[in-house]
Amino acid sequence: MLANDVKPFIYSTPWKSSSVHFGDHRGTQRGLGDDYRGNVSLIDYPDARRMDLRQTLRDPYEQIQVKTFNQNNTTPLYAVCDLSSSMQFGSKQSKLELAMHISASITYSAHGMGDLFSLIAYNNHVIEDLTLPLSHHLFNSLEVIQQLADYQSKHASSEGVVNVPMYLSQHRSLVFWISDFHMPLELIEQTLNAMSAHQVVPIVLWDEREHKSLPQFGFGNLIDPETGVARMMFFRKSLRDQFIEAFKMRREALDRLFLKFDYPPLYLQGQFNPEALTNYFEQYT
Repeated sequence: MLANDVKPFIYSTPWKSSSVHFGDHRGTQRGLGDDYRGNVSLIDYPDARRMDLRQTLRDPYEQIQVKTFNQNNTTPLYAVCDLSSSMQFGSKQSKLELAMHISASITYSAHGMGDLFSLIAYNNHVIEDLTLPLSHHLFNSLEVIQQLADYQSKHASSEGVVNVPMYLSQHRSLVFWISDFHMPLELIEQTLNAMSAHQVVPIVLWDEREHKSLPQFGFGNLIDPETGVARMMFFRKSLRDQFIEAFKMRREALDRLFLKFDYPPLYLQGQFNPEALTNYFEQYT
C-alpha cells in the first residue's frame, strides 16, 4: 500500500527543454523567462517593454534593439517499472512495493514542477493496463500505481523492456528505470542504446536476503522466481562468501555499463527516502 506521507524530491535537467508549454525548466522557445537569448530589432520582435537602450545607441543601423529570452518549459518524466517475477521478492517489503513508492514520489515531484508524468510497466512485454500516457493528472497516476500492489506474475522475465523505448516521447525526457536488473547485461545495453536520446536514471533495487543475509550453515532452497527452478543447496561460509562476491562483481559490471552511457546508477535497499534522489541530482546534474 502507498503511504499517506509520500513526498517529492528535487530534480533538475542538464538540457534545455524543446517543449512549447510553460514550466520550470530552461527551454529553447523564445518567450517569457530569465535565460538571455540575445538582441533583435524591434521590427523582428515588437515588444517595447524589452527595449535595450544601450544596444540601441550602439547600433550602426540606428535600429531599436530589444532583449529576447528563452521561456521556461516542461519536461516529460517517466517511471519505467520492472514487473518481472524477481521484483516480488523482499523481506520487510517486496522490491515491487519499493518501486511503487518511488513511482509515487516521481509523480508527486513532476506534479509539483508542472511536468508531465507517465508510467510504463513491463515484464515479458509492456503491460498496457498498467501503462499511462503522459499527463498532468496526479490522482489518476496514483490510482494506477496503487494497482501494482495487487499484481502477481509467475515465471515472468524482463524481456519486454526492449519495447519500452517505443512508448517514450520524441522530446528528450527524464526516464527513471526502476528494476533489480537481474537480466542479461546485453539486454540492458540494448535498451540503453534505444533510450540514448533521453536522460536515464537507473534505480537498482536489491534485497539483503539475496546476498548478505544467506544462511551461515545448513540446507536451504534457492528458487529462481523468473524460471521457477528450485535447487537444494548446503550452505557454508565459503559458499555464502561466493554469493557475496558474485553480487559485488555484478554491481561492478552494472556500474561499468551504466557509466558507459553516462547514467550513474542509484542503489536502494529497504525503505525509500526521497532525499536519496535529491542528493543524486545535486551530485550528478
